[in-house]
Parts: sequence; C-alpha cells; structure tokens
Amino acid sequence: MISADLNVILPEILLSAFALAGLLVAVYTTKDKIGGLLVWATGAIFVLLAAWIGTTGEGTRVAFNGMFIEDSFARFAKVTILLSAAAVLIMSENYMKTRGLLRFEYPMLIALAAVGMMMMVSAGDLMALYMGLELQSLALYVVASLRRDSVKSTEAGLKYFVLGALSSGLLLYGASLVYGYAGTTLFSGIITTAQTGETSIGLLFGIVFLIAGLAFKVSAVPFHMWTPDVYEGSPTPVTAFFATAPKVAAMALFARVLHDAFGNAVGDWQQIVALLSVLSMFLGAIAAIGQTNIKRLMAFSSIAHMGYALMGLAAGTAFGVQAMLVYMAIYVTMNVGTFAFILLMQKDGAPVADIGSLNMYAKQNPGRALAMLVLLFSLAGVPPMLGFFGKFYVLRAAYEAGLAWLAIAGVIASVIGAYYYLRIVFYMYFGEEQSEQLDRSGGGVLPIFLTASALIMVLGIINMFGVEAAAQAAAGALVN
Repeated sequence: MISADLNVILPEILLSAFALAGLLVAVYTTKDKIGGLLVWATGAIFVLLAAWIGTTGEGTRVAFNGMFIEDSFARFAKVTILLSAAAVLIMSENYMKTRGLLRFEYPMLIALAAVGMMMMVSAGDLMALYMGLELQSLALYVVASLRRDSVKSTEAGLKYFVLGALSSGLLLYGASLVYGYAGTTLFSGIITTAQTGETSIGLLFGIVFLIAGLAFKVSAVPFHMWTPDVYEGSPTPVTAFFATAPKVAAMALFARVLHDAFGNAVGDWQQIVALLSVLSMFLGAIAAIGQTNIKRLMAFSSIAHMGYALMGLAAGTAFGVQAMLVYMAIYVTMNVGTFAFILLMQKDGAPVADIGSLNMYAKQNPGRALAMLVLLFSLAGVPPMLGFFGKFYVLRAAYEAGLAWLAIAGVIASVIGAYYYLRIVFYMYFGEEQSEQLDRSGGGVLPIFLTASALIMVLGIINMFGVEAAAQAAAGALVN
C-alpha cells in the first residue's frame, strides 16, 4: 500500500518539506536576513531526525517494491550523516555571516543534499541509487561555488560539476550494462544473476563501470583529481561538509551496491576494490607531504582515509563492513574537530590556510594546540587515540579475509602518512617564532566542537560510545 511506503520514507519526506518550506518563507519575507535562523533550524532538524531514526527504527522495511530499503545499515549511515551535517552547518554560521556568504539558500541546499544522501544509503534499485546520488551532487555543485566573487570558488564548482558529470556518465553506463544482462534494476534481482565464476563478461563490465562511478564520489584514486582543487577553492565550511557527510553516504552506497547487488560475486569485485584501496592510501600519503595549504593537505588526507575505509570493504565480509562503518564514524568525528581548528585559523579576521602560520602556536594558545595535537595523532593512527582503533579494525578485516598483502600495504602507507600530520605538530610546538601571530579570540562555537572532538578521540577508547555494537548490527543487516 502507498501509505505504508510513505511511512517508511517519512524522515526523507519531512526533511524535503522543511527545505522547500524554508525556501518559500525566505523568498517571500526577508531573504538572507533569516539565513542565520535557517542554519540553526536546519541543524536542529538534522539532530531531531537523527535521534528519531536512531531510536525508533528496528528490523528491515522495504518500500516501493524493493526500491527503498530501511534497515539497521541504512539507519546507522543516516544517523552519522545527519549528525555530521548538523555539526558542520552550525560550525559554519559565524564564518559565512562575517564574509557575506550566509545566503538563505545555503542551509536549504545542505538539507536537500542530506535528503539525497539518505536516499543513497537506502537505495535498493539502480534508479533509486542514481536519483539520490544526483540530488546530493547537484546541491554540492552549487555550494562549492557559493563565493561568486572568487575565481577559485567558481573554478571549484565548475571542476566538480564537469568531473561529476563524467562520473555520472560512467555510473549510468555501468547501470545500463547491468540492467541489460541482469534483466532488472532491483538489487534483489541482480544478486541472483551475478555469481562468482558464472558472471557474464557484460555484467562484469557493468560492475567495473559502477565501481568507477562510485569511486569518484569517495575520492578514490584514480578518480580523485577533483578533490584537492575543490577542497581548496570552496569556502572552508563547505570543504568541511565535503569531507564528512557525503563521504559517509558514498561509502555506505558503495557497500550497499557491492553486497546487496553483487554479494554473490565477491571474487569478481574484491581485487578491484583492493587496488583502489592501495592506490588511494599511497597517493594520499605521499602527495600530502609537499602541501603547505592545510585545505589541500586535508584533501589528500581524505583520499588516504578513503583508501583505509575501502580496505574494510575489500574484505567482502560482514566484519569488513562493520570495520568500514566504525572507521567512517571515527573519521567524520576527527574531521569535524580538525575543520573547527582550520576555521579558527585567522589573522586580523581573514582566513589563513598556510601551515607555516602555526609556528609556535602552542605558546600562543596551548589549549587549542593540545586539542589539535590529539586530533592529528588520531588521524595518523597513533595509539591510544581512537583513530588507531579505526585503522586496526580495517587492517584486521583485510587480514582475516586473506588479504594480508593489503593489510601490510596499509601499515606502510599509515607510517608514510604520519609524517605530514606530525609536521603540523612540529610547527605548533617547535617552529620558529614569528612576529605576526594568528588571532587568539573569537570562534563562537568552534572551540566547543574542537574540544569535544578531541575528547571523543581520547575517551572513546573505553567503549566507542556504543558505535561498535551499532556497526555490528548494521553490517549484519547488510551481509547475511
């Protein structure tokens, strides 16, 4: 019945209705003057929806003849997406307002992108997958170029759009091949056709093109070329958003497609995902070494971290999916705190991105420097920070799945990658004294997010705040 189907997608309907209502109210009233109010309202809606989805849902519900799946896996991903989106949105309010970028469209576009992401992680059909992916992407193309008077921001939006269109083409071509050889777009129908050792060559090509399209969305090498330029050119809060919620959505969609549609053909896609993982880990680790712009550095860091997450996915097991989900939850928490610190990097009210400006920052602001040190250690995977346990999970998943070579490669890449994180720590504590220092005051809610994120990295080692058990239930719902 249609009413039962609508009940399953109620959170998405409510968020879409809120976004459209917000646009109408703003257009017919004070427009950009209520931008700040809309930011806080959207953030509150995200948190409420996350609480609702996380506490009320149980079991598996299917809507629209299998096109939409609401299970523990989707709920875990949605809660992570909504909470990280809320954090980044609230963090951005002061930055966007002081620079004249807080237009009323901004929080509404973020809300519509969130609807697309929620659709992505619940997709049970190739058409539903594409609909969610494009809704998210179209909103992100716009927010990337929100700073219209900046050449870099405009370039970022254009590059993201052109390369995003290319990835959509690859994805659609792969989807058309899969449909042609499987005779259905439903994942539940495709999985009966795709069997390891029995898969037709046309269907294999379809899988490859689908993986290529999805790899673009997670910034996996060699489909990463847009990431550094888009991260650098976009307004910093938008960069923070790119580095968190969309990455979770894309990685969850990746897992959904591989296990729900091609779960019987693990041997056909495992080596492809493992190769993407190795290339991403090493390129991200090595290319970041020469970066002096902290946003570009975080772009290459993001590429490397997606490589580690793909390692869990390459395992092809329920534990591999659990490891990937735990890793992504830790990753977005680290990134929220790190970008809160980057937003605090200002000199005379103007944003600063050069890591050289952090010389002897610990002497000027020891509290913030200590919080950033904890986050950088966690990003590098230094024990006993929570980031270490995230990496340990995916390494163990790869090893237990018989991919010992991949786990060894991950350890080597992690050691290389530690250099550029520790270099920032060196600047903060042992760099040269400089006459012009960063601003000490201001930041609004940013120091709260920075401190909270750092505390989670330290205190989370006790029981991971229940994330481990939730990820296990989510993985069990996907891989059975």
